[in-house]
Amino acid sequence: MGRPNFSGGRRAGHYLVLGFVLVAFGVGAGKVARRPPPAQFRPTGIAPAGQFAPADNVAAANGAHPLLRSDFVSHRKFVRNHAASLVEMRDGKIRVFWYAGTDEGTQDVTIQTAVFDPRAGRWSPERMVASRETTQRALFRYVKKLGNPVAGRASDGSLWLFYVTVSLGGWAGSSITAITSRDDGETWSQARRIVTAPFLNVSTLVKGPSFSYADGTMGLPVSEEFLGKFGELLRLDGSGTVIDKVRLSSGRSCLQPVAMIRDPNRALVLMRYAGAERPRRVISTATDSAGLNWTPPAKSPLSNSDAALAGLVLPDGRILVALNDSESGRQTLSLVVSSDGGASWKTACKVEDQSGAESQGLDDAHYSAAIERLARATNDAVTDAESYSKSVKQVMVSKQGYSFEFSYPSIIRTSRGDFHLVYTWNEAFIKHVQFSQAWLDQWLK
Repeated sequence: MGRPNFSGGRRAGHYLVLGFVLVAFGVGAGKVARRPPPAQFRPTGIAPAGQFAPADNVAAANGAHPLLRSDFVSHRKFVRNHAASLVEMRDGKIRVFWYAGTDEGTQDVTIQTAVFDPRAGRWSPERMVASRETTQRALFRYVKKLGNPVAGRASDGSLWLFYVTVSLGGWAGSSITAITSRDDGETWSQARRIVTAPFLNVSTLVKGPSFSYADGTMGLPVSEEFLGKFGELLRLDGSGTVIDKVRLSSGRSCLQPVAMIRDPNRALVLMRYAGAERPRRVISTATDSAGLNWTPPAKSPLSNSDAALAGLVLPDGRILVALNDSESGRQTLSLVVSSDGGASWKTACKVEDQSGAESQGLDDAHYSAAIERLARATNDAVTDAESYSKSVKQVMVSKQGYSFEFSYPSIIRTSRGDFHLVYTWNEAFIKHVQFSQAWLDQWLK
């Protein structure tokens, strides 16, 4: 019997791939031809008139006196709580979103939310916003798992929640889903997919918060993980349609860009470094042309352990960033400040620091005692500290041993002038820290 001739099949496959490429190129070329006119940035904190409630007269809230307080947002035990995102509500309260489930990527993961009342100083009970089942019913497609929620405020005042959905494979098969609310998160629209690619529409993930352009469109930093790891900046119209897309980096080492809008033309973007080359540093790129041109991505002075970061621009132009400022591990979470647009940084304080604890060779008893001590330090009203240590050990120790992790920060400055920081606390809880400008300044003196 003669050898089968596969050449015809190979040629057909090549033609099929070429056809996909040409279709994608044609769609991309059409988008470039229809690229919207450029628009300036709308700096953070400049909101439409009447969008937020006026600041109250509490001295601690407006930064007249040092203020620092902390608490746990999430209270469900023995589940992983991760990837929190903050947004200020119109009445001055703070809403946070995060995902919770048995583990990252499991089918029971849901998007949760809770609300902080600054006047009362306490959090509401958490409730579910989206699940795998509700999302797949709205999208009319199978959803395997959910991930990172990111909250943002559109120019019309509506609240947007972007989150990651995966139908096939791992996170490289992700796409972005969005829901919107006209009543600050009490009720939500049906979920819709954000189409970021001409075909397949996979491999796009979110972590950094959205921002606004002066013309009312929205900017959304994203990262791609298919055949590479690089940052992009999407521009969305009021319906959530991608009307422009800009590549911020290339290669296989940049993830989760965070955009800090300095003024109508200048912005700094910082990205998580996922590469192996030492020194491991946060990757930065900047623009002084409202995003028309970006500087080549380069390593910044900030250390990075392949971990997410968060940041914002202060009223005086300084840049405040929360990050794990280490080349390995996430045992330390710091606040750092730059006065020169990101060229140099000064550590303000370490919000969490357990960098020396693991080197002591903790056993189960000492580790449990350490977690219980940290839980009570978060809020002295905690009466069941033992349940916190049991939860942490079930969620984290089985995978990482007796370690500590404070990661995936989200930070905002409110219309009252105070700051709110949330982050993953030892993979098992979401922790909240509120502080004033005066408290921050005393660390910088």
